[in-house]
Amino acid sequence: ALLERFLRYVTIDTKSDPESTTFPSSEKQFNLANVLYQELKDMGIKDVTYDKEHCYVYATIPSNMDAEQAKNVPVIGFIAHMDTSPEISGKDVKPRVIENYDGKDIVLNEEQQIILSTEDDAALASYEGKTLIVTDGTTLLGADDKAGVSEIMTAAAEILAHPERPHGVIKIAFTPDEEVGAGVDHFDVKGFGAQFAYTVDGGHEGELEYENFNAA
Repeated sequence: ALLERFLRYVTIDTKSDPESTTFPSSEKQFNLANVLYQELKDMGIKDVTYDKEHCYVYATIPSNMDAEQAKNVPVIGFIAHMDTSPEISGKDVKPRVIENYDGKDIVLNEEQQIILSTEDDAALASYEGKTLIVTDGTTLLGADDKAGVSEIMTAAAEILAHPERPHGVIKIAFTPDEEVGAGVDHFDVKGFGAQFAYTVDGGHEGELEYENFNAA
């Protein structure tokens, strides 16, 4: 389910525009926001809000614990951004899944001789045996941050499918324009209502970062 979502989301062009004077910086970001809004509703989440002026999607999964149990359980939020880097094209992305990666150079595009080289990227070798997702080398993939979007959506579906697992209130938010440094300009912090929130974006498996892009 996670892979299916990711492969579908990366084909939606959501590139932001640093030269734009509008918010969001590109209309195309609404295309993914529309999809996520509808999918959250289709999951059965009743509290889904779509800020159609600023391109934010918010959702709340209510606690399934009794009131006494829930007293000391904080409201947790998960956030991911929908836009992709303006540096490289995000149009007509052609994702390719490589299973059981052999640790060697990857020919992304034979015709144009675009190669993902272990010499240029020493970290590639550490992914030997894993499943990789790449493009044909002519576009970015959009894993930043459609991987995070896919993970949050899949986690939400999993939580809803297992009501026997106790949890507190869970907040979800998808934002625009992170890549151009404007992603939180119109974020409804009070309405979001999380006591603690995590941005699911980047890093290695198991890694937690406490830096903030916007603090720059």
